[in-house]
Amino acid sequence: MKKITIIIPAYNEQDSLPFLYERMEKLINSIENYEFEILFVNDGSKDKTIDLIKEYREKDKRISYVDFSRNFGKEIAMIAGLDYAQGDAVIFMDADLQDPPELIPKMIEYWEQGYDDVYAQRKSRKGETWLKKFTSKMYYRLLQTLTNVEIQKDTGDFRLLDRRCVNALKKLRESQRCSKSMFSWIGYNKKAIYYNRDPRVAGQTKWNYRKLVNLAIDGITSFTTSPLRISTYIAIPTFMALVIYFIYVIAKCCIEGVVIQAFQAIILLVLFFSGIQILLFGIVGEYLGRIFNETKNRPLYLIKEYNGKRETNEN
Repeated sequence: MKKITIIIPAYNEQDSLPFLYERMEKLINSIENYEFEILFVNDGSKDKTIDLIKEYREKDKRISYVDFSRNFGKEIAMIAGLDYAQGDAVIFMDADLQDPPELIPKMIEYWEQGYDDVYAQRKSRKGETWLKKFTSKMYYRLLQTLTNVEIQKDTGDFRLLDRRCVNALKKLRESQRCSKSMFSWIGYNKKAIYYNRDPRVAGQTKWNYRKLVNLAIDGITSFTTSPLRISTYIAIPTFMALVIYFIYVIAKCCIEGVVIQAFQAIILLVLFFSGIQILLFGIVGEYLGRIFNETKNRPLYLIKEYNGKRETNEN
């Protein structure tokens, strides 16, 4: 009998967990011929999230959990879930039930047909603002433009991955992670399932715009060096514009005898080139910062407890 691990990162989800467990229990009880493991990764929650998870495990041994020593972030929680998952395939989903677990049987069906990565692609996103939808669309468009890897649009983390995809992702141990890009980078046979995304069933989203911007920067700088080439793209036309402007000023002075105020031109040029330099230094700084983080070679996370057992290992 094949085993499927459902990985659910959780951070302060005490309000959502009762609804989640009720639907998940009903669903997996209805699916025959498969063994299930529901693996929660508690990402340093400050509420009663881990207490509820432990209660569920007491009455249902299909429940497993990994309890972080502190909050490491969702991306790290996802790789920890892959490290501890025991299934022949894994399914990522959030605890807020925005992604309906009722799609899981369809994912399994496509998996049995030979697809390695069955991902859920959103047709609509209820409960989200126009601004968030627009910025998300622009981000994926920019990311696709900058990278040579095909990125799935309107696709989150809700997906089924075959064991060979899991093994491939476990080899990617960088600390600045963007799982959405990694799913595309590893390749393998992919299949989309289209659905309408629901609003959160309870609680508040943990993703503010600051965190989303940081995730977007990680996604761009982790999988492409294209921003480093901006200096070249800007330098050539800037130099040409400077030469043309210089010729224009000299010609105007010689032909019309019009005196150009030198301080005005100097101020504009200084501001223009200073802005470009600051932009380029910022881009280079992003990459240098990632080099700095990777060379420290720290473990991605620390585990306080795994299924009731005290953990001392590092990953």
